[in-house]
This record gives sequence, structure tokens and C-alpha cells, in this order.
Amino acid sequence: MPEPVRYHMADGVAVLTISNPPVNALSHAVRARLQSLAERAAIDGNVRAIVIAAEGRTFPAGADISEFGKPPAAPWLPEVCARIEAIEKPVVAAIHGTALGGGFEVALAAHARIADAKAAVGLPEVKLGILPGAGGTQRTPRLCGAGPALDLMLSGEPIHARAAERLGLVDVIAKDDLLKEAIAFARKLADAEVPPLRSSDRAPQEADPAAWAAEIAKRREALKDTPLHAPPRIVDCVEAVQLLPFEAGLDFERAAFEDLVGTPQSAALRHAFFAERRAGKLPELKGVPPIEVDHVGIVGAGLMGSGIAVACLNAGHRVTLIEKNIETLEAGVERIIDIYDRQVARKKMSVEDRDARIGRLAGREDLDALAEADLVIEAVVEDMDIKQRVFASLGRITAPGTVLATNTSYLDIDEIARGSGRPEDVMGLHFFSPAQVMRLVEVIPGRETAANVLATGFDFAGTLGKIAVRAGVTDGFIGNRVLAAYRQAAELTLLDGAAPEEIDAAMRAFGFPLGPFQVSDLAGLDIAWARRKRLAATRDPAARYVSIPDRLCEMGRLGRKAGYGWYAYPKNGDRLGEVDPAVAAVVDEERIFQGVTPRKFSGGEIQRRCLVAMANEGAKLLAEGIARRPSDIDVVMMHGFAFPRWHGGPMMWADQRGLLQVQKDLRRLAEDDPAAWAPAPVFGDLIKNGRGFDSLNG
Repeated sequence: MPEPVRYHMADGVAVLTISNPPVNALSHAVRARLQSLAERAAIDGNVRAIVIAAEGRTFPAGADISEFGKPPAAPWLPEVCARIEAIEKPVVAAIHGTALGGGFEVALAAHARIADAKAAVGLPEVKLGILPGAGGTQRTPRLCGAGPALDLMLSGEPIHARAAERLGLVDVIAKDDLLKEAIAFARKLADAEVPPLRSSDRAPQEADPAAWAAEIAKRREALKDTPLHAPPRIVDCVEAVQLLPFEAGLDFERAAFEDLVGTPQSAALRHAFFAERRAGKLPELKGVPPIEVDHVGIVGAGLMGSGIAVACLNAGHRVTLIEKNIETLEAGVERIIDIYDRQVARKKMSVEDRDARIGRLAGREDLDALAEADLVIEAVVEDMDIKQRVFASLGRITAPGTVLATNTSYLDIDEIARGSGRPEDVMGLHFFSPAQVMRLVEVIPGRETAANVLATGFDFAGTLGKIAVRAGVTDGFIGNRVLAAYRQAAELTLLDGAAPEEIDAAMRAFGFPLGPFQVSDLAGLDIAWARRKRLAATRDPAARYVSIPDRLCEMGRLGRKAGYGWYAYPKNGDRLGEVDPAVAAVVDEERIFQGVTPRKFSGGEIQRRCLVAMANEGAKLLAEGIARRPSDIDVVMMHGFAFPRWHGGPMMWADQRGLLQVQKDLRRLAEDDPAAWAPAPVFGDLIKNGRGFDSLNG
């Protein structure tokens, strides 16, 4: 087995080359070998300087986070960084690709840094609920000051090499051959009369203690309402740079890191990280080549069709937008142009880039314009007859092998596919609105969808920068099935005594940006109403049915677009709405009709009812094979419905609460309403075997 770090001499310089594909993560083997070779170079009389480099596509892109939560294996990364920094000979980090997290901390421990012009550096630990734990919080501010260091660590976003150079985090930008120039730079440092200052020896740039304290106070004020644990601790660590000696600051940082890494919040954020990377991995598609997609046809120029068009144009695809009504087509094209014009106005896009994207767009009224498309996405109204007619035409017009996708939110993919005459070419691509912004796409194969068509769905979503999750055919797929269970739990809680604003406030307190009734107002109450009417014949007669939203729709209270829904919206742009006595009157009438004596609910009780309902529906989706993994459900709910990431999704939340407790919660609720709350059998199976949902994420 090849060594994860190699050693060779070049003109009196020891070059330590990290090789741990794919991203050179700083695993235990890499850490141990890197420290061993650094010590060898430190005592070798023939070595005048040292360069730390990496082969492959990147400098180390972080620590090996799969080791988090496991017993530590020496040497820890802080020990490796400390040993590198203590070497008497000049040490240069040669950065290419993305030096992130622990990788950048290694570079910060070196005495100087040279970077490829295309490189990027960053400290993204906050996204995992932790902080830089190998000296990053102490070295970074010494190089660039408190403000820039906090920007880097609190955002978790990487910065380009040129920006890092301006801040003092990178010393030199390589002009051509990074390694060759790094070796020359190291020799130059070795020849200098004065050795380079280590990060730990540098006085903070903001030497004025008052200015440093003001920056800390400003950040604390900005973070006073954050539900996240890591950002305030990062601020504490940067404050410690001014207050403590370097070694004591490292101890302070390490204690904060160890506190954070053991929290449920950090575990949830790490779960989210792995869940996103796991979602697109389907064993049955291994080795199946996707169809190459250049020309994309989109049928339907409404809000969804226009948004999908923008996503495709942004990815470099040619797009033909079809709408039989010329006024609707023109409105769709204008909507697309307006999206780009606003980006130009905000200086997020150049005029040239906007013009290039719009130049790849064609608007047509006739489906025949899609005869040579590689992929066609139907985004017309949610009506089975209309969709089947569209697919019947597409089946005749497009060439065999052209991928045909429907953007349906609820309807049966197999029924739609039958209309095409080519069901093997058909799948669902369910985008979330606004499609140019939302990162989630549910990829839904039908019974006869060909493997290369499904592979194309995942590959195409990737070209758009989306996270693709496989879902099976069922009404609402994964996301809308769980959303319906969430909404039902909220409505039953409303019927039993809570007010809409109390339920919404409780779920916002949990971390959702909007509560379930506010979301309904935003989406439009008529959408769920249409679904309820469509499914009325299949409704369980034993289940309690809450007709309050139906009555609101009958009153014309369709949400924000109508100015009234669960709330009133007298002010244009009002996000949360105003409590409306008319809604309370409808609720009271329904309670009287159903013989319900209302009771009080605490915020925590409201949260538990809604969350166990989501987890229970997720368990049913797993049992039915609609979702492959619990983590796929979590990804859908986080990216499609703003489930707070620091809770990891409903299935992760259930694991952290404990499946036995969730089952007890459901059984207690089922005593009064078994049709709505009976726990899925999978709870019993997992509990019996001492396992959680995470055990099903293989």
C-alpha cells in the first residue's frame, strides 16, 4: 500500500507530498506520516527548508470527519500543526485546489504560504457545528485581524487565493509551476538573514485592544438570537487571541472544540453533511452511463417552467421554452430576463454573462420545436389529463431515447408515462420552487424507466448544482407526503385547541423560518385543497377530518396571493401575516361541530406532535420503499421544506429523541385517534434490535 505522504529532496529542500485521494483528507495515517517526515526533515543536516504539498486535485480539503466522535488516535491534528510550526527551518505550504478546515490549519502552521492562483482557502467547521480545532482560531486573527478572521470562520465559506493574499493569509501567488516556485520560495526564506515569523509569533494586526473588543462586541450582538452553538464559541476564541498567551489560547480553543463536537447539534450537522453526499449514490446505477444533455426543452412557461429554464441556462444548457399561449410565453421569457436583470443590477452577474445566457434561450409555441431536444421537462398544470396529452405528443415528436421528464408534485409517474408510448424514457424530475434557487430535485423512476434514463436524471441535476434524491411513485413522493403529515398534525392540534399563531410560533421556535399555516398561505391554500378533493374517495373513514382549510378556501381565503388565508395580509410584502378573528370564528365552529373541547398546548407539545408525525410518515415511506434511506428523507425535508439543518431532519431528530420515546409519543396520541397517529411497525423492529434509523443509511 503506498504511503499517504512521500518524501523527496529538491535542491536542498525536503518536499513532503500528501497523497490520500480523493481530497487528501487528514486521516490518522496522513497525520502520523506527515509528522514523522516533518521531524525527519527537521533534523536532516542536508535539508535547508521544507515544502508541504499535495498531489491530485487539492491540498488537504479538511480533516477526516468520519473520525469525529471516535476515540482520538495520536497524533492529533493540533499536535501535528504545533510540530510543524516549531521546526527551526523555514516551512512553506504549497496550496492548490481547496485548502479547507484542517488542511488550511496545516498551512497556517507553516511559516509561509504560496498558492496557485486558482486555489481557495477556508475554515468551514461552523457548518459542522464545530470550530477550527488545530489552532485556526488563534493563528488566523494573528495574520489578518479579528474582523476578517471572524468573517471567514462564521460564514464557513472559502475565499479565493487573491483575496487570501490581500488579507495576509497567503504570502505569494504562484505564476506558473506551483511546486517549483514553492521550492524556490523556501530556499529564499532559508537564505534570508531574518527567518519568517511564525503565525504564533505575530502580534494581532488590530493591536488596539479597544478596537478588538469592539469587533467582538459587534459579533456577539449579531449572534445573540442564533440557535447555533458554534458561532458564539468562535467569537470567544477570537477574543482569547488578545487576552491569552498563544499556548493558553490553543488550550481554550481545544476545550471549546471538544465541547462542541460532542453536542447533538454537531452530530446533526455532520449527519446532514454525509446525507447530502450519500443521496446521489445508487448501487444499481454504478457503471451506467448517463445520456449527454445539451439541448433542454421545457413545456410550460409559468413560474415553475421559467425557474427551471433559468437553472438550465445557468448550467450552460441550450433551452427551448414551449407555451401554446403567446401571452403566457412572452410573460415567461420576460420573467427570465427580469431575473437576470436583477442579478446584473445587484452586481452578481456581468452584462456579458446575462446576454450569453439569454442568448441560449428560445421561446416557441409549438411542441415540434423539441424534435431534437436531448431532454424535455414538462411543467404544465397539475392535471393528469393535460399531462398525458402533452406526453402523448412528446412521444411522437421526440426521437426514441430522448429523456422525457415530468415536474409533477403529486401525480402517478406511471400513468403519465403510459401516455407517451415510451415509458422506458420517462421519469419524474420534481423541482422545488423557485427552481432557480432551491437545490433539491426529487428524481422519480417509473416501473419501466430505463437505468440510463434514471442515471441521466441524477447527472443532469448535478450539472444544475442540485442535490438529487431518488423517490418512489406515490402521491406526493417523499417531500409532499411528509409535508402532508406535518400539515395534518398541525390541523389536528388546531382542532384540539391550539391557535394557528401558537402552532406557527412553536415551529418557528424549533427553527423553521415559517410555521405550517404561514407556509400554506405562502404556497396557496388551493393547492392542498385540490389534493384533498382528488384523494377524498380514498380517505380513511375512521380518521378525523379537519375541514377548516376547506372552509377557508370556499370563503376565497387562498393565502397571500388573495390577501387572506390563515392570516390577513393588509400590508404588501408582509411575511408573517396578521391574526384574523374571522379564522378563529371558523375554527370555533368546527370544534363545536366535532364536539371538541379545546385545551391548551405548550410550545414543546406542539413541536413534538408535528415532529413525530413527520418521522412516522418517513418510517412508512421506508417500509413502502418510496425512500431508500432515512437520510434521503432528511435531505428532502431540509432542502425542500426548510427543516432546520441543526436538527438534521425528522429522521435524525427521531434518532436523537430516541425511537422508544417517539413510539411512546405516537401510542399516547393514538389512544384518541389511532388512524392519524398509530406508529409505523418499523419503530418496533428497530427498537427490538437496539437500532436507530441511522442504521438503515448504508
